[in-house]
Amino acid sequence: MRAFTVERYGTEDGLRAGEVPEPEVGADDVLVRVHAASVNPLDYRIRDGKFKAILPYRVPFVLGNDMAGVVVQVGDAVRRFSVGDEVYARPDKDRIGTFAEFIAVHQDDVALKPSTLTMEQAASLPLVALTSWQVLVERAPVRPGQKVLVHAGSGGLGTIAIQLAKHLGASVATTAGTANVELVKSLGADVVVDYKKQAFETVLHDYDVVLDSLGGRTLEKSLRVLKPGGKAISVAGPPDAAFAREVGANPVVRLAIGALSFRTRQRARRRNVEYSFLFMKADGNQLRELASLVDAGAVRPVIDRVFPFEATREALDYAEQGRTKAGKVVIKMT
Repeated sequence: MRAFTVERYGTEDGLRAGEVPEPEVGADDVLVRVHAASVNPLDYRIRDGKFKAILPYRVPFVLGNDMAGVVVQVGDAVRRFSVGDEVYARPDKDRIGTFAEFIAVHQDDVALKPSTLTMEQAASLPLVALTSWQVLVERAPVRPGQKVLVHAGSGGLGTIAIQLAKHLGASVATTAGTANVELVKSLGADVVVDYKKQAFETVLHDYDVVLDSLGGRTLEKSLRVLKPGGKAISVAGPPDAAFAREVGANPVVRLAIGALSFRTRQRARRRNVEYSFLFMKADGNQLRELASLVDAGAVRPVIDRVFPFEATREALDYAEQGRTKAGKVVIKMT
């Protein structure tokens, strides 16, 4: 089958198109013919080797972290899916590889795709929708009447998180550039801070939850807008020891990872707020919940551009260089 594989870490040239064997299908797996996949920052970070200490993929390996497609084979123990089902998924972190014609995914990580969406629209959702759910529903959890700040509201994660936070009954603030103010308002943002004109930390106060997807100084400033007891949950900030335990890192790596977030956690404690890092997990049950929200009209995908499969490298470059105007970049199989 055709696929884009990482041949060596640390370079854009390390991602190449080629032929690889079709995946083996285990008893609990469904084999999916991929119709569309989408690009996430995680993809080029994995390609560049930035997660090697905790996600030690052995090269060569197929890249890609979410997809939509059609089931073409089921394992002997699979009962929830049948050949011909239209599904979407974020495969488990140990079984990535959606930039390919086929992928085998454990049945627990798959869900029927939202019936109201095209394959391209469905493929844009799994990773960012699961991240939004695990931050706002599980980790926070957000309650009606709370105040939530979602950074980078026009991005792939931000566009979904705004809608989910609003569905949960929160008052939602977001940061966005001038060109995207109206878009994020249409998604449900109550307060929009144009980062080109204002510093969000001088405008926003007493927030219950911050979803940070930018890290660095943005994360540090986010601690200032939280009320006592508030939570800053980051997908881009320094990993913490709890994350290291979740991924099964050895004691030395756990200590090193814990040290990375020491200063951030210390700043948070001084302000009587909490900081935690989230690396989302595959979860078919949550995708089923999200599909219901999509089909009910509570959440809609936002797509910036669709690339053909042959242009997968160009799609990653386009996203990595920040040329995306709003939403996700999608790759369509031909």
